[in-house]
Amino acid sequence: MVNSQIANAYKNQQVMTASPEQLTLLLYNGALRFLNESILAMEQGDFQKSHNANMRAQAIVREFMHTLDMKFEISKDLARLYEYTEYCLIQGNIKKDVEQLKHAKDVLEDLREGWTGAMQQTHVARAGAR
Repeated sequence: MVNSQIANAYKNQQVMTASPEQLTLLLYNGALRFLNESILAMEQGDFQKSHNANMRAQAIVREFMHTLDMKFEISKDLARLYEYTEYCLIQGNIKKDVEQLKHAKDVLEDLREGWTGAMQQTHVARAGAR
């Protein structure tokens, strides 16, 4: 009990002090964590646990979709990737299809990797500007 309280306090502090860029990375990590839980539970035949984790991953993907600024061309590309990811999550959940969930996972991993690279480039650029 005490360990979970400490972990929750740490997570809350991490979120409260994170930059917007770090929050996005935390969301990618969370979506992937829930998706991995969903895949594992489905493989073990625990469809309710899989469904619950899948719904949490879907909520994060939908949040990404809702926060896009569509005046930028890259946002339109990201919207298509998020829509595909959401489609795979939904189909995987409905059809109990691990392969669909793995497709969603691949897209989210690629997006997280791209986001991490962008964060690193921005950090280097900011450091050089000082």
